[in-house]
Amino acid sequence: MKTFQEIREAKKPQGKVVFNKKIDKVPVVITKGTKGFDVHIDGDFLDTFKSQKEAEKTAQTVVKELR
Repeated sequence: MKTFQEIREAKKPQGKVVFNKKIDKVPVVITKGTKGFDVHIDGDFLDTFKSQKEAEKTAQTVVKELR
């Protein structure tokens, strides 16, 4: 059986963090993985993008639409 710590560690974004800011008080993390840039909004995975600029722009749009 998995421990709570193992579950919590598996949920963390994998890869190198290239963007870690709050947009309208919502935490946004963009990591660089092997397939591209992964966007995590409030701890939930959104999508993978080819460029960091595209990932940041989409994250801002999603946060503004959800507010």
